[in-house]
Amino acid sequence: MNLITFRLISGLLYLISLLPFWILYLISDFLYFILYYLTGYRRKVVFNNLRNSFPEKSIDELKSIEKRYYHYLADLIVESVKSFTISSEEIRKRFVFKNLSAISSNLDAGRSVIAVSGHYGNWEWASIAIAQQLKEDVLIVYKPLSNKRFEKLINSTRSKFGAIMVPMKNTLRKLTEYKSKPYVLALVGDQTPPREESNYFTGFLNQPTAVFLGVEKIAVRYNNPVIYFNINRIKRGYYECAIELIVDNPKSTKEFEITNIHTKELEKNILVAPEFWLWSHKRWKFSPSDLKLKNDRSA
Repeated sequence: MNLITFRLISGLLYLISLLPFWILYLISDFLYFILYYLTGYRRKVVFNNLRNSFPEKSIDELKSIEKRYYHYLADLIVESVKSFTISSEEIRKRFVFKNLSAISSNLDAGRSVIAVSGHYGNWEWASIAIAQQLKEDVLIVYKPLSNKRFEKLINSTRSKFGAIMVPMKNTLRKLTEYKSKPYVLALVGDQTPPREESNYFTGFLNQPTAVFLGVEKIAVRYNNPVIYFNINRIKRGYYECAIELIVDNPKSTKEFEITNIHTKELEKNILVAPEFWLWSHKRWKFSPSDLKLKNDRSA
């Protein structure tokens, strides 16, 4: 993408982000029609993921979840665009944290914290909102984009209230800078690792699923407590995030235990309200038999 095209698109997105929410949700309703009916955006991927995850459900039940998902995906897109210009006061009103003391009490005691979530609910607003709630630094680990102009644009939005963006490959290097002061390290735990890094499979949504071990490795290495962001959509444009301490002493855990715990927490969220997870992501690209790797069927 050349510079002129980028500036035109980013300028248009900025102008759209200035619109009030009621107009944005009218745009979302139209966008749902485009995504689901007009273009059929990744509908085959979504339906296959749903069918494999919920083999007990009927076709009608799966179709109902599918439609609700596309409605929410459209909402998520316009809410993410709104992030460009949303104010601190507005995000505080629309994204509320519960049990923030699970983080602050550890930080006050000089212990850094690892926060993990999935692509569930509005995870983008979570990364924007958490930094303004804490006086300590919030480091957000992200996977770099191929388009560096859009990466810079998105990262400037995510960091608008003080978060520090950290490319995934630079995580450990960045943490060495913080060895003398507490911080919050935020990671999304449900991304698909590349084949060469798929060293562990766990049971997730009725399927053996390759998972990154980064959360567990960092937690054990630094013995940082692990908290989970349990994001719940209250209504259109409003969320609550319950902060739950899931591992207090990582060094005392068994291998893969932390990974299984935070994966199961995400699974619980999905089973309650499946439409709020990112079903259009190609999550199951390969199986243990493809790679002849260890598969934990008991997890």
